[in-house]
Amino acid sequence: MKIFCCFEIVLNSFYNNFRQEFKKSCHQWATGLNWLLLLLLGPTILKQFPGTNFYTLSGIFNPSGKFLGMRDTRLQETCEHCIIRKINALCILRKEELKRISDSRVTKIIKKGNPVFNEGEHLQGIFCVRKGVSKLSKISSEGRKQILKLATSGEVLGLTSLFTMDAAYLSATAVDDMEVCFIPKERIMEAVQGNPEYAMELLHQLAQDVKEADSVIVNMSLKTVKQRMAEAILHVRDTFGEDKDGFLKLKLSRDDIASLVGTATESCIRIISEFKKRGWLRTSGKKIGVADVDELRRVLRGF
Repeated sequence: MKIFCCFEIVLNSFYNNFRQEFKKSCHQWATGLNWLLLLLLGPTILKQFPGTNFYTLSGIFNPSGKFLGMRDTRLQETCEHCIIRKINALCILRKEELKRISDSRVTKIIKKGNPVFNEGEHLQGIFCVRKGVSKLSKISSEGRKQILKLATSGEVLGLTSLFTMDAAYLSATAVDDMEVCFIPKERIMEAVQGNPEYAMELLHQLAQDVKEADSVIVNMSLKTVKQRMAEAILHVRDTFGEDKDGFLKLKLSRDDIASLVGTATESCIRIISEFKKRGWLRTSGKKIGVADVDELRRVLRGF
């Protein structure tokens, strides 16, 4: 019996060593094959995708045994061909300036609920939103959060900190899954110094940000909570649209709605319930739909 147990232990040890060596050999073989594919197919791919380089391709032809799609590495379009640049200040840049920015940018995927950056963080550049929505918020000294803006595709985050050279005075958090392009501040400042039209366009964006911040202050001072609630819901509906069932496409929690309106979560829930009873809103779980646009606009006007 003892001889049989010893034989079994030796056999298991031999099997485990063989399996590890075989796995290592397969891994090395897959790595070599992928690098061979990179050398053979790389030049052809680079011609088809001018914004791609061998560093990016080396992440695509990775040693996992799969051909494409690992490590979230994809063939990225250049800034020159990105449709988002047509709706922000990047459309002012000359081709060579755009190429320098494109070569230095880093594309990041931000999952829902994760920060793009935090209040007090020293930013090393700006973030251009390609996809998704971010909430820009500030925490008061009492620990109360106020959402100042919902930023969507085409908008630039961190611009104020870039020029003031101060830490970020707001936090940016993903409301849903986002794709953003990080552009180092050195490239932006080069473009500002070399292109006065681009500098003026950035100043225009900064002025718009100040205007929106002033609007938030005015709303908090002069409008009632019900007016601000009606305005917030109509804004989300008009900006982000409705789904096929007539509910708001952008899903905000009751806490986020309260922070956007500038009230306590309990008050937010109570007002939504009141609007629903009056037939102005309809809800299904966390989803909210506008049932009577005219009545909400009447509330917004103060009637």
